[in-house]
Amino acid sequence: MSDAITLGFSTFAAPVKGVLVLFCDEKLSFGPASRRVLEPTGDLVKRAAAADRFTGKSGSALDIIAPPGLKVSRLIVLGIGKVKGLHALDIVKLGGKAVGKVPSSATEVAIFADLPTGAMKPEQAADLALGARLRAYAFDRYKTKRKEGEEKSALAKVTLAVADAAAVRKAWEPRLAVAAGTLIARDLVNEPANVLFPEEFARRATELKNRGVAVQILDEKAMKKLGMNALLGVGRGSARGSRLVVMRWNGGKAGVPPIAFIGKGVCFDTGGISIKPAANMEDMKGDMAGAACVVGLMHALAARKAKVNAVGAIGLVENMPDGNAQRPGDIVTSMSGQTIEIINTDAEGRLVLADVLHYVNTRFKPKFMVDLATLTGAIIVALGHEYAGLFANDDKLSERLTKAGKVTGERVWRMPLGPEYDKLIDSKFADVKNTGGRHAGSITAAQFLQRFVDKTPWAHLDIAGTGMDSPQTDINKSWGSGFGVRLLDRLVAEYYEK
Repeated sequence: MSDAITLGFSTFAAPVKGVLVLFCDEKLSFGPASRRVLEPTGDLVKRAAAADRFTGKSGSALDIIAPPGLKVSRLIVLGIGKVKGLHALDIVKLGGKAVGKVPSSATEVAIFADLPTGAMKPEQAADLALGARLRAYAFDRYKTKRKEGEEKSALAKVTLAVADAAAVRKAWEPRLAVAAGTLIARDLVNEPANVLFPEEFARRATELKNRGVAVQILDEKAMKKLGMNALLGVGRGSARGSRLVVMRWNGGKAGVPPIAFIGKGVCFDTGGISIKPAANMEDMKGDMAGAACVVGLMHALAARKAKVNAVGAIGLVENMPDGNAQRPGDIVTSMSGQTIEIINTDAEGRLVLADVLHYVNTRFKPKFMVDLATLTGAIIVALGHEYAGLFANDDKLSERLTKAGKVTGERVWRMPLGPEYDKLIDSKFADVKNTGGRHAGSITAAQFLQRFVDKTPWAHLDIAGTGMDSPQTDINKSWGSGFGVRLLDRLVAEYYEK
């Protein structure tokens, strides 16, 4: 995990060195603790704001170097606009903005969790810390040489000054677990495919054992015995063996059916025989973002000791062209017994998920299943990079995911399912074909998956536009976003923990 900061908490006190970050509203009003710290500076902030036309509007910043009256080397004032209506997500973003404004050369930073209305409550201060932790992430482990001005950031000690440090630390613990899970997912997505191939991905998942997660790895021999020919067919052209990883967290009552999360883990996707164009193919190292999210989520649930029984399953393959690779026109028999005609070998993720969904459903009989996959370019055409596509056979699960997305900022938008779309994937030679062509591409992909979930409540998240190469935000400047960890952890915490 790549971190640029160490994070701690202390009670309000004027720092004696480093960078100080304070918040003000659109009237340049500060909280009581911030006002006390600023007393020795007189009207410095007011004069600097006038000179820089700083009004305290949301997202604006005032940067004062070597502020007279203070011992710190730099004072940064961040505008928050109107305090009224400030939600938890706004506070998280504020923490990200604060870290984002600090120069990379800083080694000590103090951020006052103080609003014009008073000191932040413990939950708010913990949200501020969450944003700071997420924003500080950087994946630069392979850089050995840097251009001038691109020097590696110093490891900064970031201290959040708060009213009640003990209470904030308690509120921070579950958020730390979620932050760590998100950064684990980002690391996995960002790794190059020559480093993170199926066997190595599976090995990294075994590190969850240190958190009390039971991890089982099925190799190709075991999957062949189970009849997982849809998944195995995708990996036939690769020199790397395919793997199925099953992770179990038993934090709920014994005997209670688990909830289940399934991730597409195509560690690299050339498209196979239906090979992709060369342009931007390097991005296909991130075609395992769904699996990365599941691993990160299982870490989060275990680290915060979630009171729930959960199963995480990821199908790990490489889709490569080779003399042994499956061909368009081939027919494979999935674990469920359904036969699939391969029309396009680049519609491979649904083949992986088909077998894993059936395996999880029949073996664990979960309350519900949610799968995540960078499945279709069509979802990017429909929703861009702002929302993940949500498909579901259960209205309640869909509504809960939508609400969790609004709270965390990992937003989803429900798309339709319907028997009319089945006609597009009906095959002349098998039970189903693996693609229905260009029309409604993301819908027919979801319609395909639905055939392998039976009547179990299920949701499919197409994260092709949000799991990798998504727009940079206040809390993420990384290519791999870790999308889904916070969303699904919120879903579990809000609706399924007892």
